[in-house]
Amino acid sequence: MNASTGTPRTLGLAACIALVMGNMIGSGVFLLPAALAPYGWDAVAGWVFTIAGSLVLAYVIARLTVLMPDAGGTAQFITRAYGPIAGFAIGWIYWISVIFTNVTIAVAAAANLSSILPALHRPGLGALVSIAFLWVTTAINLIGARAAGMTQLATTALKLVPIAVVFILLALMLGSGRAEVAPFPAQGFTSAGITASAALTLWALLGFESASVAADKVRDPARNIPRATLIGTAVTGIIYLLVCSGIALTLPAAESRSGSPFAAFVAHYWSPGPAHLIAAFAVISCLGALNGWTLLQGEVPLAMARGGELPRWLAGTNARGTPVRALLLSCALGTLMLIANSLQGLVALFTAMALLSTSATLWLYVGCALAALRFRLVVPAAVIGLGYALWTLWGAGLVPSGASFLLMAGGFPFYAWARREGRKLA
Repeated sequence: MNASTGTPRTLGLAACIALVMGNMIGSGVFLLPAALAPYGWDAVAGWVFTIAGSLVLAYVIARLTVLMPDAGGTAQFITRAYGPIAGFAIGWIYWISVIFTNVTIAVAAAANLSSILPALHRPGLGALVSIAFLWVTTAINLIGARAAGMTQLATTALKLVPIAVVFILLALMLGSGRAEVAPFPAQGFTSAGITASAALTLWALLGFESASVAADKVRDPARNIPRATLIGTAVTGIIYLLVCSGIALTLPAAESRSGSPFAAFVAHYWSPGPAHLIAAFAVISCLGALNGWTLLQGEVPLAMARGGELPRWLAGTNARGTPVRALLLSCALGTLMLIANSLQGLVALFTAMALLSTSATLWLYVGCALAALRFRLVVPAAVIGLGYALWTLWGAGLVPSGASFLLMAGGFPFYAWARREGRKLA
């Protein structure tokens, strides 16, 4: 039981690792080989930088959680380091990024399903299915954190099946010499290619902070959160490096850039029949990630409302401690975003939302690194993490990064509303 809020702590180490890995192993692993194929070997270097940078940032965030186990979420680290305005700005843009992430993952689930049901390529129908996915996972989370955690454990186990199949198939093809690996370019690695691919690969690893964000629901957070964060990040990063790079470098260019590169790989080196099964598992994987991120899209505004940074209406929970209002509002905003962009194709919508979500989330990582520096906590790691986050923010592009900054500024009217509400109650 959380003594400060009275809510039960239902997530143990296994559920925390499943939350971290489940939030990262989602749409990214199944679609990134297509996005990274044009970068060739530069993407391999991009993965190395991303995994290293993510581990450093994960370590910084985990240490901040141990220092402030009662903070109630990662955005509160920035509040305690630099004041309520800075904390609100980071918390607000992170909440928006979680909504963007959920929209992106729902679209990815629909895109993978379209390889089985081609009718979903029609933009309106694809958006409708994506909206249905959003509300199904919201309904699961409305039951409570325990139901969400059990769902996460089940979907994490299921989503590893297609990854294992591709990994074994890849090893067999390389061992037998049937797979033709793209040759290493004569000019070597290029800085532009590494930077661009690193911004894309980070999208796949977003979520390593998940256990810290849900600290309010974690048993023994000072022990379980750092372990779950580092274990989940390291294991996921290695899986991504091997599987995504293997597909991108061994599949013909035209096939690797398909909407379902995992299924294309299985069809090319095995048979079209199993490829449909792989696509089905990819949908399950996306829904598992969506379930975990839906948990966060309720916890983030809940913590901010309790801290007086958002209207108190969002602080309401039911008897199980579930932030019903925050979950419903977040899902409604995601639904409106999908409706507004329903005329776009699924691939175009996924790409735009992925870049915007990555840029928005990077502000949280920048803030956490700066908070660690303010508290003189793991200073070398904080400096490295800050440099990596700023470099990746630049690599994401001016338009997504600029848009995320404007969205961050757009939250201050709600902050002023919450402050006026607090003064009236005082």
